[in-house]
Amino acid sequence: MYRIIRINPIMELLTSSPQRISRLTIQKDSDNRRLQEVVALARNHRIAVTYAPRKTLDRMDRHHQGVIAWVTPKGTSSVSQILADSQRPFLVLLDGVEDPQNLGAIIRSAEGAGVDGIILPERRAVGLTDTVFSVSAGALEHMGVAQVKNLARTMDELRKKDIWLVGAEGGSDLAWCDFDYTAPVGLVLGSEGKGLRPLIKEKCDAIVSIPLLGKITSLNVAAAAAVIMYEVVRQRRGL
Repeated sequence: MYRIIRINPIMELLTSSPQRISRLTIQKDSDNRRLQEVVALARNHRIAVTYAPRKTLDRMDRHHQGVIAWVTPKGTSSVSQILADSQRPFLVLLDGVEDPQNLGAIIRSAEGAGVDGIILPERRAVGLTDTVFSVSAGALEHMGVAQVKNLARTMDELRKKDIWLVGAEGGSDLAWCDFDYTAPVGLVLGSEGKGLRPLIKEKCDAIVSIPLLGKITSLNVAAAAAVIMYEVVRQRRGL
């Protein structure tokens, strides 16, 4: 069980999956209207609510927004479950992303872009932590996430299902916007700093790059993911 300390993700949980919240602690004597909404939703779902002084919540987590929720972790999906309801798969595969802030941001962008699911390796990658959930602003609740033992083997299986695997890495002659994403596709992004491992890169059908016109030499993986995901959206909507 983990703690969620931000109002937006808590509201999302209360709306979509209230059964995952075991109890709430609310700041006593707060006049925040949104906290009143949290309490009303919690009571509608018969979730235990207790009140405590601000200093008590500060001891639990000084970054709270007047509420702390105790939440059971979200379960993962299998790759087959993610693919089951998709006629034209749109996947994101992450090769060893270790920063929960990055994973949460990627999930938030992915949910907005209509991604069917995210595939992570079981090892050397961040799990579905409370930080991931909070940074995703609740989007994790609506996103299928599969954790696989062997990412390279999973990529082989996806290729057998006619899913194109497109890696993102600096230095490619193919621009991120010059690939045809209207077919079933899986975007493959590497870890912070190291990028794609050689084996994972070899498994990709194409490698695309985002040009950098300033002084920095690379984009944050979450920023790169968002740029490419919304290129998929643009092409698929015929814009």
